[in-house]
Amino acid sequence: MRQGIWISTLFAAEEVPSAIVTFVALLMFLQIGVSVTLSTTLAALLFLPCILKSFMRTWVRRVGHFRDMLLLVEGLICVSLFALAGAFTQGIWYVFGALMLTSFLVAWHELAARMYYERMLYPRQQKYYTNLKIASAQLAVILTYGVLIILVGNLEVFFRQIRHSWAMGCYMTAGAFMFFTVLHMLVLRNPQIGNQPRKYSMGASVMAEVHVIERIRRQPHWWKYVLCMFLMLVPQSLMFFARVHYLFDKTSNGGLGCTIQEIGFAQGTVGVIAFTLGLTIGRSLMRWIPSEKLFWPLTLVLGLSPAVYYFMTIETPTDLGALCVATFHAQLLFGIGICICRVPLAIISGERYRNCANLLSVPLVALCMLIPMIASGVLVSWLGYHQFFLVNTLTAPICWLLIWILQKVFRS
Repeated sequence: MRQGIWISTLFAAEEVPSAIVTFVALLMFLQIGVSVTLSTTLAALLFLPCILKSFMRTWVRRVGHFRDMLLLVEGLICVSLFALAGAFTQGIWYVFGALMLTSFLVAWHELAARMYYERMLYPRQQKYYTNLKIASAQLAVILTYGVLIILVGNLEVFFRQIRHSWAMGCYMTAGAFMFFTVLHMLVLRNPQIGNQPRKYSMGASVMAEVHVIERIRRQPHWWKYVLCMFLMLVPQSLMFFARVHYLFDKTSNGGLGCTIQEIGFAQGTVGVIAFTLGLTIGRSLMRWIPSEKLFWPLTLVLGLSPAVYYFMTIETPTDLGALCVATFHAQLLFGIGICICRVPLAIISGERYRNCANLLSVPLVALCMLIPMIASGVLVSWLGYHQFFLVNTLTAPICWLLIWILQKVFRS
């Protein structure tokens, strides 16, 4: 019983600030008046700590004392959330700075949480609790991405002040996160295997990861697998932030003009549930069917989500129900298809990320998505939503063709 409590709360706590920097931050930027291009760029840059966290891996492992480290980082996350709440009265760059600090702490917490989890449980026990981890994490995303946005929207109606409403929402989130911190002080115990601290600097940790990268580069055609993953993710990467812009933007600009409550329900609740269901289906298929047979079917599925938003620009949803149905299909396809990224990732990384449940947190996946996510803001500004989602939809068959050519060239 106690194990189930700390496992569920530990990974739920991880996803609360993670959902803010990954999903909610873009709406924060848009609501305080940041342009489409700049808001997309800033939101994409918040993925940098996720990309660079691998360089902290060896340092975190060598420092040990994972329980104390988790409590320290969670305390710092509380401070960063309070700082984020206060930043709304200061300006956009203060908000971005507080979000970047939170993103860095989330990356640190994720490393420490997984190392603590691995130290506390045997591999066969870890397998038993996999579903609990995923369910707890996704529930936390729903409550943060969905409920927080709806709450802020209601506060805006009450206070009539956008910045004050976001500050209040962040204060409430910080208070809720403090509950996890206090709970973990009570339920987390030190591993039975004692820590063996050794002197190990951050610079040495970075060099250790550089050596790992060098070993990967010695693999034949390693770049082919990186390029393959990049091409698989391009359609989804372009859509990742553009879909929120489309829902939020005014109808006069070609958007749907949704309230943030509607976005919170459609994307943060229905969309996350659909994505989780898709992940479950995709993982089940990969357990039952060899990945060689699933590669092309799931790669095709992964690239279909943008077509849903393109058809939405043609047949505009007339109510929240229709919007939720469209979002459900887009996110379901995303969840099913993203599982196939494990194939090139496994070849490139080996066993380094075997316990990573959320594929979007893998540094290589985030790196592959970064440039297209930044480019999407520029393309939306140039093309408008209808033309953008048409181009976004057409990138999928182009990427499929390039992947097929890569496979043919390297088989010969």
